[in-house]
Amino acid sequence: MHIRRALRIRSPRLSPALRPARTGGSLLVAAVLLVSGCSAAGTQQRPAATPAADAVLAALPQSTPAALSRYYAQKLTWRNCGVPGFQCATMKAPLDYSRPSAGDVRLAVARKKATGPGTRIGSLLVNPGGPGGSAIGYLQQYAGAGYPAEVRARYDMVAMDPRGVARSEPVECLDDRGMDTYTQTDMTPDDRGEVDALVGAYRKFAEGCGAHDPRLLRHVSTVEAARDMDILRAVLGDRTLHYVGASYGTFLGATYAGLFPKRVGRLVLDGAMDPSLSARRMNLDQTAGFETAFRSFAKDCVRQGDCPLGGRGTTPEQAGGRLAAFFRKLDAHPVPTGDADGRRLGEALATTGFIAAMYDQAAWPQLREALNSAMKDNDGAGLLMLSDSYYERDADGHYSNLMYANAAVNCLDLPPAFTSPQQVQKSLPAFEKASPVFGEDLAWASLNCAYWPVRATGGPHRIVAKGAAPIVVVGTTRDPATPYRWAQSLARQLSSGRLLTFVGDGHTAYGRGSRCIDSAIDAYLLRGTPPARGKRCS
Repeated sequence: MHIRRALRIRSPRLSPALRPARTGGSLLVAAVLLVSGCSAAGTQQRPAATPAADAVLAALPQSTPAALSRYYAQKLTWRNCGVPGFQCATMKAPLDYSRPSAGDVRLAVARKKATGPGTRIGSLLVNPGGPGGSAIGYLQQYAGAGYPAEVRARYDMVAMDPRGVARSEPVECLDDRGMDTYTQTDMTPDDRGEVDALVGAYRKFAEGCGAHDPRLLRHVSTVEAARDMDILRAVLGDRTLHYVGASYGTFLGATYAGLFPKRVGRLVLDGAMDPSLSARRMNLDQTAGFETAFRSFAKDCVRQGDCPLGGRGTTPEQAGGRLAAFFRKLDAHPVPTGDADGRRLGEALATTGFIAAMYDQAAWPQLREALNSAMKDNDGAGLLMLSDSYYERDADGHYSNLMYANAAVNCLDLPPAFTSPQQVQKSLPAFEKASPVFGEDLAWASLNCAYWPVRATGGPHRIVAKGAAPIVVVGTTRDPATPYRWAQSLARQLSSGRLLTFVGDGHTAYGRGSRCIDSAIDAYLLRGTPPARGKRCS
């Protein structure tokens, strides 16, 4: 609950690794981190935080420090990992890059070797976003077979779960029952008692994370994950890094480019984030993004003729009013779901389920059906299923660690958007103006990092990556989770950025049905030819 996240998905019916995630009643985008590089004599300095929005991520030295040489020289032992066609291995990296002798973190890696025909180009590392999404799950469940055959023929498809995520020493915070309680916490408090309850939920979540592995919690930043990627590049035998990152994965990939510009190969950043923004600005922008997505859904819904938000002629404003009234009703009177654990559909879970479906217009029919059941038949099962898929809660009531890793990375990467309930209350008008339906929920969601047990090490910054090869930045004009202007901004920041625009709905663009987008990216991955400047697809 209440954790910023932006993760590439395709449909709520697909595997959990492809879902977006949020905590409680919110979906906020992953935060960004500023680190300054390093030092004389090859020693590594602790990352330096700065609040300056015009700060630039500094590149690291091209030479490998002696203290890190054992990591760069390691050999991976590949083994069968239970999924036909895939091999798995474990890679070591320093827990703390400023003190490599202080211990290791073990990172899970998987690959599917190039199938041929054609000359092998190298390894193609993929990351689906989050932070907290399992890259290995994404590779095994989608990318390993779903990427174009020509790409899979010429690249070894590779994934590494970032530190703290899934198979790579996962961060843990609550047990499953505690997480059930957390996800149902009221995100639109009506009085002091409900504000105190929300703050208490945030504190309990943070304390649980802090108690699990406090050393690891200090070292799960995006910059450290990007440095781990460079070790993997070297261990795989590649001179440069080829990479496709979606959503938060764009920030991870851009961070790599900023730190190691001369080692950039073919980088695709799809559903791009803007690292120059503060947490509060990012959260407000994303709130507006979900309002844009809702308006698109509402227009489509009323055209279908069975929309519970209104019939033909209903405006998005009227539809939004009816949805807000439905959420208020659930706040007071949750509806049955048939859930084996007795969960009822309240406002928090319903909002989560609704937002989950905003990521992909292919999910709109399912959302419309779920809304009809809840609003007309008093049956919340459909919206609960969407919410569970968002949280990666399985049929046995077990949660993956996605939400825990998501908070751990976000709260380390940026100072909190708000540090007190009073600050949230002062900002409510701005959030509600950005989205009359979701603004209050997403404003209170922005409070989650205020109680985090580890101080943030990063801050807003620009990424220039001077000297890097062309980097393709993809933006979707009505993307709810990573607004289009973020892609425009990142492409301008990067010295070699090339913006590719998809005019449409949904989160991310590659592999979502646009032949124009797919052919442009495939040409870049296979031949190294970036899209023409100003190229737009629909």
